[in-house]
Amino acid sequence: MPELRESLGYRYLQATKFDREERGGQLPPAIQRTERCKTYPKAEVVELPRVWPKEGADLLSILQHRRSVRSFAEADISLQELALLLWGSQGISGQAGSFLFRTAPSAGALYPIETYLAIQRVAGLAPGIYHFDVQGFRLERLAEMVPGPPLAEACLGQGFIAQAPVNVIWTAIFRRNMAKYGHRGLRYIMLDAGHICGNLLSTAGFLGLSGCPVAAFFDDEVNGLLGVDGQEESVVYLASIGRKG
Repeated sequence: MPELRESLGYRYLQATKFDREERGGQLPPAIQRTERCKTYPKAEVVELPRVWPKEGADLLSILQHRRSVRSFAEADISLQELALLLWGSQGISGQAGSFLFRTAPSAGALYPIETYLAIQRVAGLAPGIYHFDVQGFRLERLAEMVPGPPLAEACLGQGFIAQAPVNVIWTAIFRRNMAKYGHRGLRYIMLDAGHICGNLLSTAGFLGLSGCPVAAFFDDEVNGLLGVDGQEESVVYLASIGRKG
């Protein structure tokens, strides 16, 4: 099927296959490394609670009933619930030397995915754009605004995004992974985002919340909302979270 073989994605997958004979002779990629975690030192900080519900839906029920939900009730999410959503998606769960392990796996423990939040209805938080500081387990407020409508417009007009109490947005800092894995690293970055989103949706199910992953967006419009450059760091995935309407 020539039309498949001519596609950019197909050519990328073919070009980044491992070959048993050639892999040993590959030169390491000449990509400079960068910091392991991103923070915004000048941002206003919101500390996240580290105590959250211990009881919720069981795993089998979560898996059985998982569905993408695109209608949300006009109800707040608590800060405690948000904290557990963030810890469950990619919070720090252990340490070995300088490596801080998280609840979601990452190739080489490099964790190239950064988490931003477009918050509209979280009890006690002003609506706005926030960044999740993983190591400090806190939020950094980047902009005070009602983010749902412009984010929905940037996501091809998907109205449920404007309705959701929280939209979790994931970017990739490509250098963080590709300095080690080169061109093939892009595969791992996208897998990382999928692991994190799966954890988020399972944690939402535990809390009785619902969600919908979103991969259709105008990349640089979302990047503009977050204030990232779209080159070194760019949006790769997002998910809307709330109570089912």
